Amino acid sequence: MTKPGPDSPAVRFRAEIEGEALHPNLGALVAEAAARYSDRPLWVSIDGQGPDMTYGAFEAAANRCANALGALGVVKGTHVGVMLPNVAPFLITWVALARLGAVMVPINIGYTPSELDYTLDNGDVEVLIIDNERLAALTGIKDRAALIADDRVIVAGAPPAPFVHDWFALTDGASEVLDAGAEVDADDLATIQYTSGTTGMPKGCMLTHRYWLIIGKVLARRGPTVQRLLVDLPLHYLGAQWRFWMALYAGGAICVALRYTLNGLIGRIRDHDIDFTSMFDQVAKLPQSAKDGENKLKRISIAGLSPELHATLEARFGAPAREGYGMTEVGATLYMPFEETAMVGSGSCGIPSPFRQCQIVGADGTPVATGEPGELWVRGAGILKGYYNQPEATAAAFCGEWFRTGDLFRQDAKGYYSLVGRIKDMIRRSGENISAQEVEAVLLAMPEVRQAAVVAVPDSLRGEEVKAFIVLEPGLASSDLPPDPIFDHCARHLARFKVPRYLHFVEGLPKTASNKVAKHKLTAGDPAAGASYDRAEGTWRR
Repeated sequence: MTKPGPDSPAVRFRAEIEGEALHPNLGALVAEAAARYSDRPLWVSIDGQGPDMTYGAFEAAANRCANALGALGVVKGTHVGVMLPNVAPFLITWVALARLGAVMVPINIGYTPSELDYTLDNGDVEVLIIDNERLAALTGIKDRAALIADDRVIVAGAPPAPFVHDWFALTDGASEVLDAGAEVDADDLATIQYTSGTTGMPKGCMLTHRYWLIIGKVLARRGPTVQRLLVDLPLHYLGAQWRFWMALYAGGAICVALRYTLNGLIGRIRDHDIDFTSMFDQVAKLPQSAKDGENKLKRISIAGLSPELHATLEARFGAPAREGYGMTEVGATLYMPFEETAMVGSGSCGIPSPFRQCQIVGADGTPVATGEPGELWVRGAGILKGYYNQPEATAAAFCGEWFRTGDLFRQDAKGYYSLVGRIKDMIRRSGENISAQEVEAVLLAMPEVRQAAVVAVPDSLRGEEVKAFIVLEPGLASSDLPPDPIFDHCARHLARFKVPRYLHFVEGLPKTASNKVAKHKLTAGDPAAGASYDRAEGTWRR
C-alpha cells in the first residue's frame, strides 16, 4: 500500500473530527446524551451487581449525587477519592464530581493500607468514597484519622462506626434537579489518575475534561458505531473508563462485569450481544469452537497482539481487529485505520490519532531517520497537565510541549509507527503496569535483604511475570530467609498483582560502568547460578 494521501479516509477523518466543537465539559456531554437517548440503556450489569439504568435514570442519579456531595461541602477543586468496584455508583459519582468541577482520584480496590495511604496523601484527597468491603485498607492506615476525618468518608453500603455517611442514603434523599454550581471549563482538572511508572511510587496524571472528551469522541468515531461495549476491566483503570465516554458519544450501553474472565469471555460476548471488546494473545490461543463466529462483534480492539495471530483472530470471530497505542498520560495516540486491511498482521500501531502529533527522536532529542528506532514523543490538545505534586517528574517527562513516552518506536516509509520496546523499567502483567522500583523498595525494606532487582520475564498466560533477584546481608543464606516470609511481606505492602511470582537468590547483581544494575544481564538467558522459586508452583526450578 502507499502512504495516505490528502484525500485518504484517514486524512478526511482527522480534519472532520478536529474541526468539530467539543462539549464545554463532561457534564454537558452527559446532559446532551441523556436528552437524546433518554430511554436507551446505558448501564447493563452482567454479573447482577445492581439494576440496569437508562440514560435518563443515570443522569437523574448523577444529579442526586452531585447535590448530596455539594451539601457535604464538595466544591470545584475538591479532590475526592473513589475506591469502588465495578458498580454503577462509581460512574454516577464521577459524573457528579465533573458537574461540580471537583476532581476524582480513582483508587485501585486491591490496594493495601500502605498503598492507599500513599494515594490519599500524595493526591491531597479530602473526601473518600469507599466500598464497605474495602474498609480494612482504610482502617489499617496508621494515624488514619489525621489523614482523613471520619465525617469525610462516604461508605457504599452500611457504614460501621466511626463512619456515618452511606452513599446510597445520601443520594437517595437528594433532589434530581441539579443545583447551580461553579462554571466548569474543558481545561479544568477532572481526574488524577495514578499510574505505575519507572521512577518508584505511582504518579498522579492530571487529566482534564478536554482529555476525556477527546478520548471518548475519537474512539467512538474511528470505526463502525457500536452499541454494546463490554467493560470487564476494573473501573479505576483507563481501559474501562474510556469505554464509558465512548458509549456516551455513540448512544450505546456499557455491559459491565465485576471482573475479567478469560475462559468465559467468548460466552459473555455471545450471551450479551457485545459488539465491541478488546482481545489479546491469550484469547486468540483459547480452544476454538464452531460457535466462535456466532456473535455481533463489529470491532475488536487490540494492543500488542502477536502479528501471526491477527488474521486468524479476525477470521475466527468474523470482525475486524485494529491495533492502537496509547497511555494514561496522552490518551489515544496511534491507531490503524479500519480501511487498511493490507496492514493486518503487520504488528504496526498505525498513524497518529486526531488531536495528536508524534515524532521519533534519538538520545540527543533530534528526529531520527525513517526506519531508525527512537523514543516516541507526543503532543496535542488535552494531554496530561503534569504529575500531581511531582514537579521533578513532570519536568523530566516533557521537552517543551512534547511528552516523552519512554517507549521505543520506528516509523516506516509509508508513515506507519511500530513499537520496538520499552525504555521504561516497567512490568506489564495481565494488563497491569507494575513499577519494578516500587517492588524493589518493598523488598529492600526487609532487614535481611541487602540488594534487590526486579525484572519482567515472559509468561504465556499473563504476558509478563514479576521476578525478583535478591542479595542477602552478609552471613545470611537463603535458608535464613525462605520464600514464604518474603511473599508475605510483599503481600502486606503491595497489591496482589505486584507480588513477585519468582525469587532468585544471588551473591551479587551485575553492574554497568556507572554502577547501575545491568538488568539486561539478568534477563538474558540463564543469568545466574542456582534455582528460582516459583510461588505459583510452590517449588524450586532451574
